[in-house]
Amino acid sequence: METRADTTPAGRRILDAAGGLFYREGINAVGVALVSDTAGVTKKTLYDRFGSKDELVVHYLRRRHENWWAHLDERLDAAPPPRTLALMDAYLSHPELEVGRGCAFINAAAELPAGHAGWKTIREHKEAVRARIAELIAEDAPGADAEDLAEHVFLLLEGAIAHRGIDEGELRVRTARDLAARLLADAAPPG
Repeated sequence: METRADTTPAGRRILDAAGGLFYREGINAVGVALVSDTAGVTKKTLYDRFGSKDELVVHYLRRRHENWWAHLDERLDAAPPPRTLALMDAYLSHPELEVGRGCAFINAAAELPAGHAGWKTIREHKEAVRARIAELIAEDAPGADAEDLAEHVFLLLEGAIAHRGIDEGELRVRTARDLAARLLADAAPPG
């Protein structure tokens, strides 16, 4: 959901600066002064566009979701079956994950207090990923219990992505992908 703040040149610069800083340094470690300095705008401009740091965080998370989803759709459109595995591959190829901090949404969830408006976006993002996994499994393994299998694959993926931020590597994501491939093969109808 784009707002006026997202479409102005200053708003985009602020979101670009905040996105990099929040992901690399952490939401709580980054103040509006650093964001505005990095974006080349005044704090007044930041507040005029976003109202508060909390609202800037919400916009950051929404933008992160939109960027991720565009990357995912691109990968899925080009992927042969089983596309569930292509979803997992998208986590290996996304350029924003190369920093080694893992999932921006898991990181934000660890930092944001209960009741913060960003939680809505975090939940929506995770629910959308889980739902997409179920859709893809229904295509990849007709006759399987797509919802049950999606829960397994989703949890494998979430654990692997969390560890990508800890281990600073792809090993656990690749292992989760291999385990998901086995689950899909086991769920495929015989013959």
